[in-house]
Amino acid sequence: MKGGEIVGKDGGEQRRGLKVLAADEDEQALERTERLLRELGHEVTAIAVSVDEAAAAIARDEPDVSIVVVHTDDEHALDLIEEIGEFATGPVIALLPSEHPEFVTRAAERGIFAYAQTPTAESIQGAIEVALRRAEEARELTEQVERLEGALERRAVIERAKGILMERHGIDEREAFERIRSHARASSRPVVELAQAVADGHLLLPKRSA
Repeated sequence: MKGGEIVGKDGGEQRRGLKVLAADEDEQALERTERLLRELGHEVTAIAVSVDEAAAAIARDEPDVSIVVVHTDDEHALDLIEEIGEFATGPVIALLPSEHPEFVTRAAERGIFAYAQTPTAESIQGAIEVALRRAEEARELTEQVERLEGALERRAVIERAKGILMERHGIDEREAFERIRSHARASSRPVVELAQAVADGHLLLPKRSA
């Protein structure tokens, strides 16, 4: 994470010095939010009222966190959340003036990671911590899925190469794998790379008689 960290009252680390994009339909309310964020030690890199301003700020500043302050125009706030969520790499947080379950449900569908009611410095920081943790968990899950998919793809390549060798050499599955592994060691190549060469170019296959 780009920002610094300090130890909170509960003994956990709380991140400070984050780059924050604040978005709101009300410019005066934006100034109040900006003051609270600066009190928390964060850098408000940009403020935005319109969807276009939010998109431009994301492209320019790459904020760690984006905060959308909600007032009366729910649709405008939802549009801001959706635009920011589509392009920003950091999580999106909604700040609500009061309990609003229906909006929270719709905002969650658009991509918020956390929200806070009756925004104060403490509630904003709490929402930031929750959002950052959830964003990290989401990234870790994505990485796990990618690793699993990669492992499945590698296994499929090896299985395909073994099948080719078994058919052409009349050998069993174990012998086919041993040939791939031995050749990989001898040529200092990964097993999956050697297997791909077998599948693509028929490496390790006997020459066909004329």
